[in-house]
Amino acid sequence: MSAFTYRDGVLCAESVPLEEIAEAVGTPAYVYSSAEVEGAYHDFAEALAGLPATICYAVKANGNLALIGTLGRLGAGADVVSEGELRRALAAGIPADKIVFAGVGKTAEELAFALDCDILQFNVESLPELELLNRIALEKGRQAPVALRINPDVDAGTHAHISTGRADHKFGIDIDLAPAIFARAHDLAGISLQGIAVHIGSQLLDLAPFRAAFARSAALYQELRAEGFPLRRLDLGGGLGIVYRGEERPDLRAYAGIVREATAGLDAELIFEPGRLLVGNAGVLLTRVIYLKEGASRRYAIVDAAMNDLIRPMLYEAWHEILPAREAAPGADPLPVDVVGPICETTDTFARGRFLPPLAAGALLTICSAGAYSAVMSSSYNARLPAPEVLVRGDRFAVVRPRPDHEALISQDRMPDWIEGESPRRSMRSGVT
Repeated sequence: MSAFTYRDGVLCAESVPLEEIAEAVGTPAYVYSSAEVEGAYHDFAEALAGLPATICYAVKANGNLALIGTLGRLGAGADVVSEGELRRALAAGIPADKIVFAGVGKTAEELAFALDCDILQFNVESLPELELLNRIALEKGRQAPVALRINPDVDAGTHAHISTGRADHKFGIDIDLAPAIFARAHDLAGISLQGIAVHIGSQLLDLAPFRAAFARSAALYQELRAEGFPLRRLDLGGGLGIVYRGEERPDLRAYAGIVREATAGLDAELIFEPGRLLVGNAGVLLTRVIYLKEGASRRYAIVDAAMNDLIRPMLYEAWHEILPAREAAPGADPLPVDVVGPICETTDTFARGRFLPPLAAGALLTICSAGAYSAVMSSSYNARLPAPEVLVRGDRFAVVRPRPDHEALISQDRMPDWIEGESPRRSMRSGVT
């Protein structure tokens, strides 16, 4: 997270003190760095230089239009997994012919909408989905461009909740069954068979699983081409991880070397779908200490962010570095503290026994590496207001998603006509309490 550094003892996003942003928009709040996003994209693109590659940003990592648009200006397409994400990508300026629609459970309505948009490719994950897409395409007098996602039965070696490439996972078509499904796709009049897709998981730091998955995918591609299937694309997915806690960052040039080795001589267009790699370390979550509480055996810093703002520590037992917005005074010894949120769940805990400088109520803390799978997985649990999102560029910042007020949140609900106007006594007689 090179864009987030201390300057004269004050933690900044690029050239903007995080304290200044917190004062302007309140806390909790997400803050993203344009420079970090752009740098991550350039690093990945440069590693792939010379390959026939299209980089499609995985919108599921962070769907803010400003981030999608930032990447689009650099030349990125989009990888989407719902109609909502497709609409976001289009709204952010991504051309439809650079959008790939993935996902194991696309509905008929989503398939029809994407087909009308003339997207680049559907990554189809099952025979029923293939048959449905064919029917929709024929009804529209169209052909749907399709890559079949295979499951190569490769262990990604990552957290079980984000691993997708084993035979017992719900994703993709078993590689042993793939030739028969490709033959069926080739026979369907509403399907234009384009290629093979593969994606084995997320937050991979070891490159060995990529080598195995890409080799199996390339071998299948070569086999099918030799049998006369008109394949032209190999979608190698995403999954490259980021540094959360001192891990060794994946070597992008070594990754590209694996790609070159696997695809040599295939004459295939390549698609890559990085998400976390591009935005994960480009974002932080700002939060203030509400109370310091001394327990019988533990010390707690109760902050105004909660599991509805960042669920990764609770869902994946994930580690996020936590930094004070101001550097500790010289000689201040760090103390162990549990950093917890205000939600009535014991799991609403960001860190246990984390050594931090002495804190006081009102202190501003920065939860790092929150650019991916944070805002997009947030909710309004406990009727808490969703945190705003801020994008920094140099010495400027802009609110790219404002915090709604309580009225806006409440106005999403509707009272049925049998409740409106009823007295409390009548409601109680009818069994409503």
